[in-house]
Amino acid sequence: MTLKTIDAKTLKNWLDKNEAILIDVREPAEHTAENIAGSLLLPLGKVSKSALPDCTGKKLVLHCRKGGRGGSACEKLLSEDPTMEIYNLEGGIESWRSAGLAIATSGKPFLPLDRQVQLTIGIILITASFLGYIFTPAFFILTGLIGAGLTMAGATGFCGLAFLLAKMPWNQKTSFCMVH
Repeated sequence: MTLKTIDAKTLKNWLDKNEAILIDVREPAEHTAENIAGSLLLPLGKVSKSALPDCTGKKLVLHCRKGGRGGSACEKLLSEDPTMEIYNLEGGIESWRSAGLAIATSGKPFLPLDRQVQLTIGIILITASFLGYIFTPAFFILTGLIGAGLTMAGATGFCGLAFLLAKMPWNQKTSFCMVH
């Protein structure tokens, strides 16, 4: 079965009619910082068919921040069961916001996971370049390794750094319901 997408307005209509279950596949701290009311939390690393709530008679919709992780979660579930009817919110919570729909927020600032990855990579590259210039060119090997990691992430869709950052304590804080 192919991956299906849904726009924010259609999803809102389904949720208003109690026709869908919405699952947020972001990390707990991202969900705590902002979420679509009524969404359940099931981080991407824990997504599996057995971890899903009972969706009998309802459409299952997954979302993330921009749509990438939601799409990955849908593909993961479809690889387990190709007969599943599952949707990815196109554009994630960002498209929900752009459509003028309400988002619950904690009021606390939070740096999304993709920006944490970018910031970390930038700091590593600046530091390695500085150390390579000042001390020894051997530090330039680190810039090559980061480039190789980015290439692999782009080619495979798996980012090891994002995986590691998602496990950090500041990304685990949550006060909302998680699917078990």
